[in-house]
Formats: sequence, structure tokens, C-alpha cells
Amino acid sequence: MEVAGDVGAAEPGETRPLKPCLLRRNHSREQHGVAASSLEELRSKAYDILAIDKSLAVTLVLAEDGTIVDDDDYFLCLPSNTKFVALAGNEKWAYCNSDGGTAWISQESVEVDEPDSGSELQWKNVARQLKEDLSSIILLSEHDLQVLIDVPCSDLAQELCQSCVTVQGLQNTLQQVLDQREKARQSKQLLELYLQALEKEGSILSKQQDSKAGFSDERDAVDMGISRESSPEITLTSQILTALKEKPAPELSLSSQDLELVTKEDPKALAVALNWDIKKTETVQQACNQELSLRLQQIQSLHSLRNISARKNSLPGELQNPKRAKQDST
Repeated sequence: MEVAGDVGAAEPGETRPLKPCLLRRNHSREQHGVAASSLEELRSKAYDILAIDKSLAVTLVLAEDGTIVDDDDYFLCLPSNTKFVALAGNEKWAYCNSDGGTAWISQESVEVDEPDSGSELQWKNVARQLKEDLSSIILLSEHDLQVLIDVPCSDLAQELCQSCVTVQGLQNTLQQVLDQREKARQSKQLLELYLQALEKEGSILSKQQDSKAGFSDERDAVDMGISRESSPEITLTSQILTALKEKPAPELSLSSQDLELVTKEDPKALAVALNWDIKKTETVQQACNQELSLRLQQIQSLHSLRNISARKNSLPGELQNPKRAKQDST
């Protein structure tokens, strides 16, 4: 019976394809082209090509951000012509503008990916925001969530410096968040249809609604006339106004920053811009305010869980020498 081996380990008699790489020393702009089939082979060639004393340990890091590459499977997932920096002994990677830093990396990537620079820059900005704080998933708009879901797993893994398996799980989580917002929108639509059906029942209720509607139309006409005379300018973009008009649940489609702008807008000015009555405008602003508060509460909960986890991880180290702690306190 055949037994499948590890993905990264080469089977006896198997020849791996060579991966072209670029190798340089720390604080040096001189690069060397190297072809290696494994991480260990690349490290071995670094001793000879870069003239490093073989008594020193060599650590390979990504030239772009200093990520340590010590896993052969991760090395195989990296694209061709990845730039490595060889650190000998106790050397530490440091960003430095004097040797070009990462400027030449970004310059080459712009030249190669110029046709898709707009869309690529968009998903990379969202990915970096997510890399800095994972709880920012709650603040992302539906458009940003869909952008990260559509990005190829290998590209997103390279940007986040994570394995493809981890990034695939992250994309599944993003899809779940997107599906939850869609379910909330559908639930709201069903509730509105149910309320409309209730309003149509009964002749007495319909007559009352007609009379109230006539009175409210006159009052709204007066209010709209007054607001047009003052006509205060609004600060919302056309994209936000379009979402408010066309989306059945706009508070779920807007980012947290856009929700904050909508809640701070003057109701009369917003009603004029959307050609709505004041009551409908205030209802939408209230829904946006509730959604923004919910997202902020979720972020606070995530931060609280992180702080509790950090304290639990540090607790065993603090209790190792209780006697010494008492002596220090006295």
C-alpha cells in the first residue's frame, strides 16, 4: 500500500523544479540571481555566493518586510523571483532608505502590473488594514468584503504573509460575514412587506391612512419648500447618496465611516438631497446610527477578548516564583 508523504518533502528519486530567487546581504543593493529547489539549498548557496563565514548561522528573510522564512512549504508557495535577505549570525533586518529599501520592489511591481494597478491597489489597501487589526472585518463595507473574497488565495497569502490554508479560512469567514449582512437585509425586506400587508387590511384603517397621508403630504410640501429656500449643502458623496436611495437596507452596505457621516448630516438637507420626507430621512439615519453602534460594540468585545487572552498567557510566568515576588514587594 502506498503512503502519501508530506507536501514539502521530496520523495526518493523525485526532482523538484528550481525556483528562481534574488538574494542579497543586509544593507546592500547588490543582488544575486539564485535557483534553488528548497529552502535549505538556497541557504547553502547563500554561504558561497555572499561570502558568509560558514561558522555563522544564516537566516533568510523577505526583503520586502523582513518576514523570516524558515518553512520549506512556505518557501514553495512564494512566487518566482522573490527577493531574500541573508542575515548572518545576530544580524537583524532593518528598513533602510539609503540602500533603496523597498522602493525598487514597489517600482518593479508597478511596472509589471500597470494594467491592473487600480484594482490591485484597492484590495492590497484593504488587506493591509485587515493585517493590522483583524477586528476591522466588522468595519468593512460589503464591497470591500467581496474584493478580498475574489482575490486569488495565493496572492492574498503573500500580501498577509500567511499560509494558503490560513488565508482560505479567512476568506470563508469574510464570506460568512457577507452572508449574514445579506440575511439581515432580506429579513428587513420581509418585515417591510408584512407591515405593508397589515396597512392594507381593513377599510377603516385605509381611510385613516389616506387622511393622514394627505395631511402629511401638505406638511412635507411646506417643509420641503422651507428647506429648499435655506438649501444647506451636504457633505455626503454621490456614492453614499446612491446607496441610500437604491439599497433596501443601506446601513448594511455602507462602511462605518460612511455611516458616521450619514448620522451627522442635517436631516432637512439630507431630505432635500434624496427628495424624501423628513420622517423617512430620520428613520434611515436612526437605522444607520444603530448599525454603527452595533459594530463599535462588536469591536470592543473583540478587544476585551484579546486582553483577557493576553492576561491568561502571561499569568503562568508571573506565578513561577511567588516567594521572590513577595521579597521584591517588601
